[in-house]
Amino acid sequence: MIKTPKICFTASQGDMAQAALQTFTERFGSVSASEADVIVALGGDGFMLQTLHATQALDVPVYGMNCGTVGFLMNEYREDDLPARLSEAAEEVINPLSMRAETRDGSVHRALAINEVSLLRAGPQAAKLRLTVDGRVRLEELVCDGAMLSTPAGSTAYNYSAHGPILPIGSDVLALTAVAAFRPRRWRGALLRNTATVRFEVLEPDKRPVMADADSRWVENVLAVEIRSEPEIRHRILFDPGHGLEERLLSEQFV
Repeated sequence: MIKTPKICFTASQGDMAQAALQTFTERFGSVSASEADVIVALGGDGFMLQTLHATQALDVPVYGMNCGTVGFLMNEYREDDLPARLSEAAEEVINPLSMRAETRDGSVHRALAINEVSLLRAGPQAAKLRLTVDGRVRLEELVCDGAMLSTPAGSTAYNYSAHGPILPIGSDVLALTAVAAFRPRRWRGALLRNTATVRFEVLEPDKRPVMADADSRWVENVLAVEIRSEPEIRHRILFDPGHGLEERLLSEQFV
């Protein structure tokens, strides 16, 4: 008989997720995240990211079940055999990016991103950015709608929609991708070691305002954004056997 671990159930505000929360809580009970052996997140990818950020100080794995519209980081929703699924699940460890954003009012904003850090134009005109990698200017002027640095885990999200590459989990690589690059014409980006420090400086910020985003946490009127990987922070995600991130990233490329 498989022993049921101490589970913390958490759910998004969607009707399906809330109904699932009630069902599982009645069946297995629920403890606080700090007491749990595993956290079960019920929702979509956005809620999974919220859960990972909220529990990053805890060394507790998170198992997601898809009750939302997007579920790349989630497992299939089923109400049966949860203890067995948790016992057999494979663990993936991912590291977030850290963002340090300097704004026009002189303030500094910091945030972590599991998927990507992006800069986007915040006005009618394209953004102008200077791009530096490890202290060396690589592009004096990038004219674009935006640019982003993505982790392997986030490479199938906004990065892929912007025609960036899909990165294998464990590849120690980050994807630097432009959004609608105008100059250099059709510049598609670059692959960087995950030890790289990337800095974007906003040129003509009065005329061409730019905002920065780290997993949907926005900072407006940025002057410069510095991004690097944070290997000391580990997010543990559980997947059903044969459906882990590595397999999903591979399968996505053959759709």
